[in-house]
Amino acid sequence: MKKKMAVIGSCSMDITLITPHRPAQGETVIGTDIHISPGGKGANQAVAAARLGATVYMVGCIGSDMYGEMIRENLSREGINVAYLAELPDEHTGTAYITLADGDNSIIVMRGANNAVTVSYIESIWHGIADADLVLLQNEIPLPTIQYIIDRCDKEHIDVLLNPAPMLSLAEVYLDKVRYITPNEHELELLYPGLNLEAALQRGKGRLLVTQGAQGVAYWQDGIKTAPAYRVEAVDTTGAGDTFNGAFAAAILQGQDLESSIRFGNAAASLSVQKLGAQGGMPHLEAVREVLK
Repeated sequence: MKKKMAVIGSCSMDITLITPHRPAQGETVIGTDIHISPGGKGANQAVAAARLGATVYMVGCIGSDMYGEMIRENLSREGINVAYLAELPDEHTGTAYITLADGDNSIIVMRGANNAVTVSYIESIWHGIADADLVLLQNEIPLPTIQYIIDRCDKEHIDVLLNPAPMLSLAEVYLDKVRYITPNEHELELLYPGLNLEAALQRGKGRLLVTQGAQGVAYWQDGIKTAPAYRVEAVDTTGAGDTFNGAFAAAILQGQDLESSIRFGNAAASLSVQKLGAQGGMPHLEAVREVLK
């Protein structure tokens, strides 16, 4: 029987504006293109994992509007179970406004219905989470909800993968209860203030994976190790981290060891940045296997 992943997190629509250069303060620039596509860190990671063979349940909230309908339909097309994706008539679906210039991005997120992923909502649908083998979390839902999920999963012996983005002030007691934590270098400094990379990795032995962009992923296994990134020409880095997290989670559920799962995540991320849009470049299993060859 295939193992089950519950992704609890944000769903939104990404509005991507493409421009030759990022505007300075007070400056107006002319964009060259616009793309509207489903996004949100939770939905992105769910899609990445589902395309790579995982059984995925999406847990979150959307508005009763056009964007919400598009998100639900998109997740269903990807083979993701949306039984626990609530549609709220008095909320607007979350949105993200992305400026893409010089192959990199700046993002403003409006949470909208994602703020309604409350403790009471999670309690009401816990029966859909209780049999999960892995819960995948990010920080685009309210902090009390994240804390509740980590505590309850710890008590019920459900593994949690926490992608701490965007950065929230989460006490170390919660970090100690999750099975995997995947910060980037900036988030690592805020999670473990005053510790350098080696000291932080030692403290989070076997649990802490630090994503370093083109440098790869650093982790601890009898000392610091780095799984190198695959060298590609990036078109759009939006969603690369989400692709890594979804792919890593899928590999772990497939029974791969830590090193192999990180390599699998890096391969998937390298493919994702070669196309436009967070979900647009997320690869399917055969493409990742070809890279790993």
